[in-house]
Amino acid sequence: MAFKAFTKTQIYEKHEAPKEKDKLGIQCLECFDRNLYIGSKNATVQHLILQNSTDADLSPGQSKTREGRARKLGSSNPVVQLRAVPLFNHLLVLWDRGVTALNMFSLEPVPALKKIQHVSLFEVCDSLLAARVGCVQMVTSSSRRRVIRIHVVGVDSWEVLKEVPLQQDPVALAVDGTSLCVGTCDRYLLCDVETGSREELFPHKHNRQRVIVTSVGRGEFLLNGPESLGMFVMKTGICQRPPLQWPQEVLAATVCFPYILTLQPQLLSVYSMLDQRCKQSVSLHGGKGLLSTSDGVLVFTEREIFSLSLVPFEEQIQALVGHERVEEALLLLDGVQSRRPLDSYKELQKAITCLAGFVHFYQEGFSEARELFIAGELDPRELILLYPDMRSCLSNDFQSQFDQGTQKGRALQVLWREDTNMFHHYLHFLADFLQAVRGTERDSACSAEVDCALLRLYVVLGDTGNLQQLVTSPNECKLDHCVPALEKNNRYFALGSLYQSQGRQTDAIKTWVNIAEGAHQDDSCSDVYGHIVRTLSQLDDRDIVRKFADWTLQKNQEKGVQIFTNRPPDDRLETQDVLVLLEKYPLASVLYLEFLIHDLSSEEERHHSRLALAYVAQTLREEEEADLRSTRGKLQHLLWESKFYDVSTVYERVKSTTLHVETAILLGRSGEHSRALQVLVHQERDPQAAEAYCCRAAQGHDAPFRQALLLTLLQIYLSSEDPTGTAVDLLNDNPRAFAAEEVVQLLPDSWSVQLVSQFLVGSVRATLHQSRVVKLQKALARVELMRHKVTWMQASKAMFRLDKEQTCKVCQRVLAEPHFACDLHGQLMHVGCTINQSVACSGTL
Repeated sequence: MAFKAFTKTQIYEKHEAPKEKDKLGIQCLECFDRNLYIGSKNATVQHLILQNSTDADLSPGQSKTREGRARKLGSSNPVVQLRAVPLFNHLLVLWDRGVTALNMFSLEPVPALKKIQHVSLFEVCDSLLAARVGCVQMVTSSSRRRVIRIHVVGVDSWEVLKEVPLQQDPVALAVDGTSLCVGTCDRYLLCDVETGSREELFPHKHNRQRVIVTSVGRGEFLLNGPESLGMFVMKTGICQRPPLQWPQEVLAATVCFPYILTLQPQLLSVYSMLDQRCKQSVSLHGGKGLLSTSDGVLVFTEREIFSLSLVPFEEQIQALVGHERVEEALLLLDGVQSRRPLDSYKELQKAITCLAGFVHFYQEGFSEARELFIAGELDPRELILLYPDMRSCLSNDFQSQFDQGTQKGRALQVLWREDTNMFHHYLHFLADFLQAVRGTERDSACSAEVDCALLRLYVVLGDTGNLQQLVTSPNECKLDHCVPALEKNNRYFALGSLYQSQGRQTDAIKTWVNIAEGAHQDDSCSDVYGHIVRTLSQLDDRDIVRKFADWTLQKNQEKGVQIFTNRPPDDRLETQDVLVLLEKYPLASVLYLEFLIHDLSSEEERHHSRLALAYVAQTLREEEEADLRSTRGKLQHLLWESKFYDVSTVYERVKSTTLHVETAILLGRSGEHSRALQVLVHQERDPQAAEAYCCRAAQGHDAPFRQALLLTLLQIYLSSEDPTGTAVDLLNDNPRAFAAEEVVQLLPDSWSVQLVSQFLVGSVRATLHQSRVVKLQKALARVELMRHKVTWMQASKAMFRLDKEQTCKVCQRVLAEPHFACDLHGQLMHVGCTINQSVACSGTL
């Protein structure tokens, strides 16, 4: 069925004898409310009363009008125009080149209003101010002169206000407020009723019958322009709408927003002002004229009058949608809302927008469909319902609001079975749409259905990233629906994440443990073990952490200990409990102790001592197991740096081992440096280690302390069986650290000067250098002293003026005492105020 903007109904037919056919033909119409007036060729005005369809049901053959009074005006000249003035109950009639006023109901002449002679055309100005001022304006065109007159019409008078001269006789005219549009034999003009100004619009080549001027409203006119174009012209002379392309034989045109109706000899066409397209054609033979009414248009022939009733806009919009002309439906909806607000506009707009989205959806216009669905706030369940494998996500009480959409959903069932690739495009679209509306207000009523559908879509499409993001974030997935789908597709890692997001932490970790143990196959996560460790390190439930800690530590002590070391600062487990748990795992225990000491800056003696003993045990194992990492450097660093371990406990553990360097460090921490050096010399047999010990032990002490340590080491070397090489090397490497006179006294008499010549030369040079440095420092000090003396002398020779009430620069009190001081800038102060001040001189008054 074609789209209809208007429905055609015959409301009147004039039955006359054949002899009177040509005399009594309908010439013009006027309508106000239910009153219809006919002007005929024989100067007769007929009053008809339109039947109200709500009063009583009219039978198919019953007339829709009731004849009222009729009045013969006089001569046989035709009635050219009729215009009603409801404000005064006047009916203005143009016949016999004059305007006569009749009563609208009795059709009796109004005695006070004499006929206006020599009028070819007239129009009444519709104004909102007419009722307030008690008068209306009328525009008439003179049949004798090329002039337009502006009349003021009252209840019992009319008079001419002004005249507007023209260069040509008007053929057609229309009035809108103070604007007047005139069509002459070859052009169109705009005139201002108040100012009388004129503006030429454009020429034309139509004959008099084709010159059309119609008021559109709001200061806009419709004209039959050149090249068969219906031109829209504003009162300012500009065009704001594209022109209409209509046939050349247009006889009349009128406006019934948002449509333009044009009358042709055999046809009535309906055009939209919104998109300038022809929407409907009505067959009509012998049409003569059109008249716009409040609810449609009246069209008449010689003997018949037809009513073109405007179809309710809701029905028009639904019809356009039914024909899949959804863009036109939306355009019509937006267009009529600006002038005729609809009560259900917002809901209707949303529904139409969604239906437009369905049209694009089935045409695979996914981008347009997505935008329309979002703009129309489509219930996500409406789309989910269309997918055969997704309907199980919906609750049983859901009822679709779009029958059209659900019926066409059967096409997806066929596509699901026959064209898998294309169906996947539809799946991607659904996933994209649901992801866009998830978390919005539209999703609030069906969040569980949306999340379940998204989970199934991500599983089917293999979208691991979005699937993991969904199950790890807060969601409303139903476990009884989603768990089977994940298990069926071997998505066990996502299943564990889903359990976790639902608060079932134990089930989540068990699922991941099964993946790590190989019980479940899932390649979506390359490091399941690391994920388990990270999860346990963040869990608040301590029981679950303890339950799975053994498993993680058995797998990998180095990573497993991160369960305890990577926990948030405000949620760490009890240290002693962790240490007890880690007793079976030496590497993890060491790492945890390092975390306590280095990261948490623990100063507890038990932690430092326990770490030192652990280092000792691990170092001793490294001597046997070469694959273990080296720990001895960490042990030595701890023994040197830490101040909190129990030296005696650790010494008892290492003294009987081969860890001689560590033994020496512990002896040194007890102050037994001589024993420490003897261990390094006699047991470790490492001169470099002994010398390094002296340097390390002397850190934080003065130079004499280091000299004493090196001297002790020299004495140990000299008391050994073969002291020559090590003693000489020690002396040569540290010539500045020894006092030559003390060393010479310790050296054996059998040593030659040449043997220790290098040491002696270095010692003498160091002594000489030190002596010269001291002399240089003394000279610089003397220079500085001389500079201060010069400054003092220069200042002391200056004269100072002491005025009465002179104040101290520092304390601001009067200088009343005889003694004073002066700074480098010449400002005076009390002698007692010179603390922290640069004083140049002092004196006595």
